[in-house]
Amino acid sequence: MKTEVIKKNNTEIAVVSSDELLITDVQSALDLIMTVKYETGCSDIALNKEAVTDDFFILSTCLAGEILQKFINYGVRIGIYGDFSKYTSKPLKDFMYECNNGKDIYFQPSVSLVVDRLAGCTGNSRTAKGLSGT
Repeated sequence: MKTEVIKKNNTEIAVVSSDELLITDVQSALDLIMTVKYETGCSDIALNKEAVTDDFFILSTCLAGEILQKFINYGVRIGIYGDFSKYTSKPLKDFMYECNNGKDIYFQPSVSLVVDRLAGCTGNSRTAKGLSGT
């Protein structure tokens, strides 16, 4: 796991990247939250999609909801970045669309877009490739 802190718009964001799975279940998500908060002091995390189990993106497992609820409970905002094009489920696309219109959870195609969203930069994620909600 590689962690880099980026400061943008007076917001410190921990950019975490890993070739290994970091989030496989609720406990591993909690471990990541606590590790990042302890090591960086950041409450905003950008995480590459490859570090998240594919089961997260199958809504019928309820894993996404359980994990993301922990991020909310602990006051941590998260942006997951990467290529989501292999996920063709309309409910998942709708879920990601709704998250992108909120203020705590983002799904974006690049780390720079996730950092912009977490830093409160203007921009409409609805037009991001593959995340139109339609």
